[in-house]
Amino acid sequence: MRWSRWLALSLILGFSASSVCAGDRPAFVHKKKFVMGTVFEIVAYDASPARASAAIDDAFREIVQLDGIMSNYKPDSALSRLNRTAHFHAETVPPDLYNVIAESLRYSRLSGGKFDITVGPLVSFWKAVNRGDAPSSADEKMLQSCVGYQKIVLTPPDRVEFRSPCLQIDLGAIGKGYAVDRAVEVLRSRGIVRALVNAGGSTMYGMGSPPGQSAWRVRLRDPSNKIHPEVMLLENSVSTSEQTAPSVLGNDPMGHIIDPDSGSPAKTTFAVTAVAKTATASDALSTTLLLLGSDKGRELVNAIPGTAAIWISPDAQVETVSSGPQIVMASENSKNGSY
Repeated sequence: MRWSRWLALSLILGFSASSVCAGDRPAFVHKKKFVMGTVFEIVAYDASPARASAAIDDAFREIVQLDGIMSNYKPDSALSRLNRTAHFHAETVPPDLYNVIAESLRYSRLSGGKFDITVGPLVSFWKAVNRGDAPSSADEKMLQSCVGYQKIVLTPPDRVEFRSPCLQIDLGAIGKGYAVDRAVEVLRSRGIVRALVNAGGSTMYGMGSPPGQSAWRVRLRDPSNKIHPEVMLLENSVSTSEQTAPSVLGNDPMGHIIDPDSGSPAKTTFAVTAVAKTATASDALSTTLLLLGSDKGRELVNAIPGTAAIWISPDAQVETVSSGPQIVMASENSKNGSY
């Protein structure tokens, strides 16, 4: 998975972080936290700055808890334990881990296997290649035999089994989206109705809208710097995926998004943005649509109500599709106020 640094938020209104709006306008509270390997940001409007601040803190605690469940970098996480012990043996897992795996399998079926969380062994293989190690092609072929979402067996309500001796799950293509959705649930439960949750710039969810505005305006990633696409978020989410760019130092590392069909990093220069009703969906779809390409991706978006997507190349090739939300191409004049 990717965590694009380029999905930029345009909040339209002029404000400063942790400020309180004057007059009858609700207070604006803005907080950041480094978790899941990125910076999460939450901004919220509420009549009580203390309530908004406490709600954001609770949302961050939820994200930290999920990191302890879904991380494949922490050896004591629930996912790491599952990856060690679930081969031909059903293991009981926390509800959140079961739910995110179940959602992942749904997108695997929808995409004909292009979205596949079992690429974990191949992700590790190509990371080793990028570090300068030289695993053999035989190693790659063996690891590819480990991959296949059909080898995951779920037994409701909380048991997971791997029907492969070497299968490993990597939730990088959906985990942050799931965490955003859970943070949104926490904010709602604390009475917050106007907020934006931002997972490192790659996935955002807009709750309600800023005061005096109809939605949260988000400037999308544009590798050509010519299209200037935007979307208005209102109780929905947006995510962007793109393959790792070559280093400015001149070396050309393999990308981090793995095509489960070939077992190799996907070869594409497009940035793909997906809009969907949940952050889990937009996160999964952005990677899926990058791997599918615009022709097959268009069919998938049209089959899922309330979604939209845009593919943009560095030379300004553009493809768009929508089953509801609109992605608009902003004029140069509308760029003022974005960052």
